[in-house]
Amino acid sequence: MSVLLYRLGRFAYAKPWYVIGGWLAVVSAVVALLTINPVKLSNEVRIDGTPAQKVIDDLATSLPEASGGQGMLVFRAQHGARVDAGDSRAALLAAADVVYRGDHVIDARKVLAQELSKGEKSPLVRAQAVMAKTVGQSTEGKAPVPLTADGQPVPGVLVSADGSTALMQFQFDQQTYELPSGTIDRIVQSAEHQAERGPLDVLPAATMMEMPEIVGVGEIVGVIVAAIVLLITLGSVVAAGLPLAIALIGVTVGVGGAFTLSSVFEIHSLTAVLALMLGLAVGIDYALFIVNRQRRLILDHRLNAREAAGRAVGTAGSAVFFAGSTVIIALAGLLVVGITLLSTMAIAAAATIAIAVLLALTLLPALLGLVGERICSTRAWHAARQRATAATPTRGTRWGARLVDHKYAAVAGALLVPLALALPALDMKMGLPSGDSYNPDTAQRQSYEQVSDTFGPGYNGPLMVMARSSGDDQPLTPTALAALATDLEDTKGATSVSLGGMNSSGTTAILSLVPDDGPNDDGTKDLVNAVRDKSREMSEKHGVTVGITGFTALAIDVSDRLTDVLPLYVATVLGLSPIVLLLVFRSVVIPVMATLGFLLSIAATFGVTTAVFQWGWGQFLFGLDATAPVVSLLPIIVTGVLYGLAMDYQMFLVTSMREARIHGAGPRDATVTGFAQASAVVVAAATIMVSVFAGFIFNAQPMIKQAGFALAVGILIDAFIIRLTFIPATMALTRDKAWWIPAWLNHLLPDLDVEGDKLAQEIPLPLPTDTQQRHTAQKA
Repeated sequence: MSVLLYRLGRFAYAKPWYVIGGWLAVVSAVVALLTINPVKLSNEVRIDGTPAQKVIDDLATSLPEASGGQGMLVFRAQHGARVDAGDSRAALLAAADVVYRGDHVIDARKVLAQELSKGEKSPLVRAQAVMAKTVGQSTEGKAPVPLTADGQPVPGVLVSADGSTALMQFQFDQQTYELPSGTIDRIVQSAEHQAERGPLDVLPAATMMEMPEIVGVGEIVGVIVAAIVLLITLGSVVAAGLPLAIALIGVTVGVGGAFTLSSVFEIHSLTAVLALMLGLAVGIDYALFIVNRQRRLILDHRLNAREAAGRAVGTAGSAVFFAGSTVIIALAGLLVVGITLLSTMAIAAAATIAIAVLLALTLLPALLGLVGERICSTRAWHAARQRATAATPTRGTRWGARLVDHKYAAVAGALLVPLALALPALDMKMGLPSGDSYNPDTAQRQSYEQVSDTFGPGYNGPLMVMARSSGDDQPLTPTALAALATDLEDTKGATSVSLGGMNSSGTTAILSLVPDDGPNDDGTKDLVNAVRDKSREMSEKHGVTVGITGFTALAIDVSDRLTDVLPLYVATVLGLSPIVLLLVFRSVVIPVMATLGFLLSIAATFGVTTAVFQWGWGQFLFGLDATAPVVSLLPIIVTGVLYGLAMDYQMFLVTSMREARIHGAGPRDATVTGFAQASAVVVAAATIMVSVFAGFIFNAQPMIKQAGFALAVGILIDAFIIRLTFIPATMALTRDKAWWIPAWLNHLLPDLDVEGDKLAQEIPLPLPTDTQQRHTAQKA
């Protein structure tokens, strides 16, 4: 491997424009495809096979108007006025009118008028008449009341009992993520324009949010911080610019390539964000490892830039190849879960990682060929000369020796700190983002709290109950439908039941079931389970097939499904990836230590994430004043991504130790020497990754915010506590046993030569040359 990559690196260095031209052609093709096929992203969390999703799919056929996305606007009166009186009432009616006349909004007024024109022939009218007499009588005087106009209720608009707030719920003709860009914003702005005459405040709910921005100010700041770290680590603008160029080209090809397929396959916004985060982070890190190795070969071994580039690709490039392989294996493990959403994320992210590896092994040495000897600045040469003449050990050597000498304390600290941080994870609850997941200064959060205070928390996430006639083409009888509604209303945890709609044949109806509790509360989950448990009984009793769905029910099903498959995924990753570590390090102990360290870091990551987002500790750190559950997609995604990235640092750190060991160093010296050589670049790489991931914490979308936070915290814990403390300390404890492997297994394993030992034997290092003089001449 090392010899093959060495030759590849020398070729790219010598013929840079061949390689650069090839990659420019790839980038041009991606840009051309994006121009032809506009990007189409989704925010839908769909997991086929769940009970709620089955009901949605049934409604798409039997009652299409109920299968589209749901919109919700909250109107709040100012100065203590009532929303249903005076100017506020007129403004509210005007706002409701402009919303119903909006593009892609189903005008419930026209639907109701058509049904009323049929009189008693309308199944909807008959059902409403019966239900008005039998359902909801116990809550009279306490429940919200419909807003009326000309003696008739305005469909979808409710006024709170105290008159301070109105809630408007309406239906789109398609899912919100399928709506043309700007549709939701235009509806909200139109409502705000009419409400100003009230004056009324308009607060759109969490469902009324356009597709989140993929790149914002926070993400740009993260990249800027990464650039500063590169400049400090590499010491020159030219050297620092190369990893950034590789990362940007990588995400252009990787994420852009995923976008080109968005018209064929559904691409979730989190898929694009995950690929972007990983592409930026690993693209910078992998290029950094190779550039840093080339500069060390030039400054320490006095090789010319071409020879150093080839050997850097042959040695550090081998580590990059296998490090990328561990990340890809960890992501590919998501495919065994069998969930389309996660499979799409895994494929897009894995492809972006593969592109980052290819760029680091081909385009990077080509760019190094253009830079030539200028890769090392004059300041770097002076620093290298001072190190060569000074007798004092480097900072990395001192810290590595201190870890080895105090190995018991280091191991104890590296175990206790993650375990303490992991404690909140015992209380971790999972769900999908709702209004309470947003920051306090957002309209989504204010809308959620206003509805909770004036209507009740359950109105933020009403459940949809599908009632379908058990007989073929037999319409539902109003009496049976009313009896079913009464049973639902009497279920523990239910606040109210109302008729939401019915198809023209009267065979399928939708009932809106409002829980007592909020969308992510345990009481709502108990209500969903209770309705499902009683569904067979209610079906036999009323001759009606019952199914429950809606965003809240779907979120519960998604969380349960992902919780069930998480152990399978973890077992798959922990079973496959150590095989790669066994091949690379030819050791039984090191893969075990690496895996144990990962389990500590992932547990600590879940604990800190739970404390910040679920317990509300985020308000002291980032102003994230929310007590929302952990996004149900997060544990399985973070587990895969963090495992792969943790093994990156394991690879770069321990390969340096093994390289020193192969060249004759004793167990202690090999650990200290390897740590001294790799620790600085691992610190820089981890800082870059944390900066990139942390930039996404400031994204408005809670799902993206939590993903960025969890990955940033996970890298911080794994890199500094596990890889740079726990691993060298345990290497010092195990000494020679760390490199033990059964003889029979050693003969079976192929020699991958990640450290470049065969390269050194086949192509020995040339004699040192006066590269500083050549560098100065080229610069002049």
